[in-house]
Amino acid sequence: MTSFPNVTVDSKANVYFDGRVISHTIHFSDGTKKTLGLIYPGKFHFGTAAPERMEIIAGSCEVVMDGTSDVLPIVAGAAFDVPGNNGFTIKVDDGICEYICSFLPT
Repeated sequence: MTSFPNVTVDSKANVYFDGRVISHTIHFSDGTKKTLGLIYPGKFHFGTAAPERMEIIAGSCEVVMDGTSDVLPIVAGAAFDVPGNNGFTIKVDDGICEYICSFLPT
């Protein structure tokens, strides 16, 4: 998806890891929300409260889900799901990885 019509955007950015990961939250009229973000080179761990789907829309990364040692290469156009009350480590080697994070129903 390249655009989201009829949404409200939080102008205040979500800034993590000293600005190496930055996102903005968008709210839909049905009450759901997503974040749109950038990940600069580095290795970062995120925990989840609710289930999430991470869609990579530009760039690439490697992901390791909590509790595993499997490295999942993810390229633009691919996605991965993270269960609630879980987490993942994401690594970007170079360039900028752009993503859409959807918060899934529990």
